[in-house]
Amino acid sequence: MAAIGCAAEEPAPPLNVVFILVDDLGYMDVGAFNPDSFYETPNIDGFAASGMRLTDAYAAASVCSPTRASILTGQYPQRIGITDYIGASQPPDWGRNTRLLPAPYSEQLELEVPTLAEMLRERGYATFFAGKWHLGSEPFWPERQGFDHNLGGITRGGPYGGDRYFSPYGNPRLPDGPPGEHLPARLAQETVAFIEANRARPFLAYLSFYSVHTPLMARPDLEAKYEEKRSRLGLEAEWGQEGFRRVRQVQEHAVYGAMVEAMDEAVGAVLDALERLELEGRTIVIFTSDNGGLSTSEGHPTSNLPLRGGKGWSFEGGIREPTIVRVPGVTAAGSTSGAVVTSPDWVPTILDVAGFTVPDGATFDGLSIAPALSGETRDRGPIFWHYPHYGNQGGFPSGAVRDGAWKLIENYEDGSFLLFNLRDDVGEKNDLSGEYPDRVRAMSNMLAAWRLEVGATMPTVNESYDPAAPSGRR
Repeated sequence: MAAIGCAAEEPAPPLNVVFILVDDLGYMDVGAFNPDSFYETPNIDGFAASGMRLTDAYAAASVCSPTRASILTGQYPQRIGITDYIGASQPPDWGRNTRLLPAPYSEQLELEVPTLAEMLRERGYATFFAGKWHLGSEPFWPERQGFDHNLGGITRGGPYGGDRYFSPYGNPRLPDGPPGEHLPARLAQETVAFIEANRARPFLAYLSFYSVHTPLMARPDLEAKYEEKRSRLGLEAEWGQEGFRRVRQVQEHAVYGAMVEAMDEAVGAVLDALERLELEGRTIVIFTSDNGGLSTSEGHPTSNLPLRGGKGWSFEGGIREPTIVRVPGVTAAGSTSGAVVTSPDWVPTILDVAGFTVPDGATFDGLSIAPALSGETRDRGPIFWHYPHYGNQGGFPSGAVRDGAWKLIENYEDGSFLLFNLRDDVGEKNDLSGEYPDRVRAMSNMLAAWRLEVGATMPTVNESYDPAAPSGRR
């Protein structure tokens, strides 16, 4: 009860949320996680110095659409049914010579599945989406999923219309800018305009870059910069082998470097706006990626070493993500946490740190990581992956579970297992499955039970497979 003659204190307004999601950005592509990175990311590195780096944060899948669905819903993508990138061939259309037929998957984020945007809009937030959606065709676009504004979010998984990364964009949800305008800068500009217009009320700004996904194309000035840098450092391409695929061993791709830096500049524009508008003290900011760096196909533009593999693989290079969080009054500047985090954790975490209770009847597979953001250490239990598909990057259909420092990968083609201790072997070079059969058995049982719980679909035998013909994984 307020004292007589004293006005009652106004409750603090809810915290704003800025969620920045980069496409195909590898863990080792950011200076804050790799001081020796060929690419320059001063704005992201500066953000890390003001917040908390999460060194063991993961995408829920090694490709984009499943992770994106998981981030927005707090559920594992297998529960939602989106287990591959939308647009991948379904089993009836499969034409590759592989041992298995990939599992069927849902081609849209169903409207009845609650999203973060819907949950926050119900609590009075203005909601905004900019960039890549890739969660279904037009009836399932962002404006039907809780976002008041949608700038650029359509069916396609890349900037494939118009002049692609430059205006004209050929995007029905993004009006063209001046000829030659650069897409990442435009998306940042639209995000800043939304923040400025809604600074007096709580808001969710969800900036989902098309960068650094293919097509590999960049601003000429930045490309020239990285061409000069590569020459000055004497860097040349080096290659290893992952399964049937070549894997890049050295970061030296000038176009990719230019794409990373342009994305970093766009991130800086949004962070600068929060500072200029004096919103830093009441805004949650999360930065992450949807899968690992592209290292085994489609130009092989980056190296994830010492992490193994890349996009499309269940090894660490395909799923471990550069992740930074800043929560006013919670995260310590320049701090680091080794807490294990996965995509379904973001919705419950945002609701928790913003002071909201979990909606009645909500299904969350994720857990709030608020204690870890405060610097606490805890074991959150196992996290899981299930990719019953052959992606474009050469990987095999697989499942995986991480429990503490241990990680088990199941190869669905032949039923074999790989076991790694990530504390001692983050590069997944030493398979320990033969030394620890009891651990393999326990963790494989965990994975099988989880698949049943979330209703995961499995690949099936491909009756047309010809073992004498070239593998469809090539």
